[in-house]
Amino acid sequence: MSKIEEVMPANLKRAIKKLGRDINTARRRRQLTVEMMMQRASISKPTYLRVEKGDPSVSFGIYCMVLFALGEAERIKDLLDISRDETGLLLDEARLPKRVRPKKSDLGVV
Repeated sequence: MSKIEEVMPANLKRAIKKLGRDINTARRRRQLTVEMMMQRASISKPTYLRVEKGDPSVSFGIYCMVLFALGEAERIKDLLDISRDETGLLLDEARLPKRVRPKKSDLGVV
């Protein structure tokens, strides 16, 4: 077990395992062999097999290359869509000032 797996929450481990299974299914649906995926993603066979197992120690960049090889790279840009980041939007709202006062320079005072 890698260090990251020791501290990773169980729900996150399950999500990465699911991603690996989904990659496996997507590859087979496209009639692509493991060798074809290795070539398209420019990775070794052991690394690719770890991706399909949902190994969390495989780099994010490798997962991105595999998604690219499947024609699904566009999905990466929406992993954290800040326009739908409810926590971030609530924090921004909480930091808004109660009142807005003009600065002295805005009043024509020099």
